[in-house]
Amino acid sequence: MKIPIFKLDSFTDRRFSGNPAAVCPLNEWLSDELLQNIAAENNLSETAFFTKTKDAFHIRWFTPVTEVNLCGHATLAAAAVIFEKLGYKLDTVLFESKSGMLTVKKEADMYVMNFPSDKLTSFDPPGELIEALGERPDEAFQGREDYLFVYDSEDKIAEIKPDFKSLALISLRGVIITAQASGYDFVSRFFVPSAGIDEDPVTGSAHTTLTPYWSKRLNKKELKARQISSRGGDLVCRDKGDRTEIAGRVAFYLEGLIEV
Repeated sequence: MKIPIFKLDSFTDRRFSGNPAAVCPLNEWLSDELLQNIAAENNLSETAFFTKTKDAFHIRWFTPVTEVNLCGHATLAAAAVIFEKLGYKLDTVLFESKSGMLTVKKEADMYVMNFPSDKLTSFDPPGELIEALGERPDEAFQGREDYLFVYDSEDKIAEIKPDFKSLALISLRGVIITAQASGYDFVSRFFVPSAGIDEDPVTGSAHTTLTPYWSKRLNKKELKARQISSRGGDLVCRDKGDRTEIAGRVAFYLEGLIEV
């Protein structure tokens, strides 16, 4: 069986930056074991698979080791494939997912995702979590799937060197660290070793947590963000109340077939 595959760099307009994702359009669903094997073979932070339904597309996302409930950069990549490679004529793609209905629309040279916003609860992080990061935050929150740690400077975000073995043992999916920044409203990094990814290059889903926090703190509904991983990527985030819009660009890298 041959399956189309595309590789794209998300949240960037330049190849070899942003967050790489693989996208595999399917005529029908394969077994979970085969989907996971394909994702492991791709060895990217996420591979997106989708099938066409009556009025939308059903999308799923896999890291090299597990399926996840929500992934922004691979959704952005999947929408770009649908718009640019599959001849889709409407201006909005609808995705059915484990996180409910998601939409992606074209807006000039960007794709704009609409995701459910996270809800944050302030908490006192345990000592082992602080030790794993090596730096106590000014504020700490627990979201739907991740922790959010807020620091006082962009330099501190760049300098943190986590103990990934310790972080892999936390109860939630991952840890987002963030600070206000010059040139952007905020910067962030995202660590998720429990899903087989020590540091994700650019994480759309993390910005459903970041956007409500920074929108309230800065009293702004539209925010410019940068994830300062080694590859780096840019996002435009809009606070829509219980929804978050996340906009970014993509760069196509590869188109081909895999054989399974």
